[in-house]
Amino acid sequence: MRTISLFILAALAGTTPALAAEGAVNETPGNANSTATRSLPVTGSVPRTCAMGEGKIAPGSLNNIAGLDGDTLRIIQFTDPATLQVRSASVTIGFDAVCNFPHEVRIESANNGLWPVDRRVADRPEGFAYAVPYTARVNWGPVDSLFNADAKIRTQSQQVVAVSDAVAGEFRLRFQIEDGASNVENRAPLIAGAYVDTVRIYLEPR
Repeated sequence: MRTISLFILAALAGTTPALAAEGAVNETPGNANSTATRSLPVTGSVPRTCAMGEGKIAPGSLNNIAGLDGDTLRIIQFTDPATLQVRSASVTIGFDAVCNFPHEVRIESANNGLWPVDRRVADRPEGFAYAVPYTARVNWGPVDSLFNADAKIRTQSQQVVAVSDAVAGEFRLRFQIEDGASNVENRAPLIAGAYVDTVRIYLEPR
């Protein structure tokens, strides 16, 4: 509005008196134009958010694992029936995920390996394994990291990886137990019992 008004005044100042007078004669109140403007800002905000959907088994990735039972992975045959040594097992799980700000990926193991549900530790015959290590490989945007739950000690363990950008797409976790894996010497027979661990995945602020 003000820019247009200044332009008109400058044009009038540059005319001759006669032309200015002529313009004044020809201009009538009925011919005058008036413009009004008002700005209406439109704003919005997006919260910093990370979200992850339900896990889905990647086609063709199951090895000695029955699949997902809710959020639980069930191994079909944990040990070889003849030697009681751990059998290999692996699976890749995909999650639809999004994180709209720089963040970090945290993988957490409750037990640092698969350990017996029965926590009694007195009965551990020599030469037998009593925990099973595994690895979990994470692929998420630029991240390609390997988490190792080595089962050397029963404790919570974790790995944290920083992600410098927002990422949307598939979060992939590959869980793997090697053939003959144990927390003592390789291919040691395993003590009887139910073995368990809980793996938690976090997409969270840095």
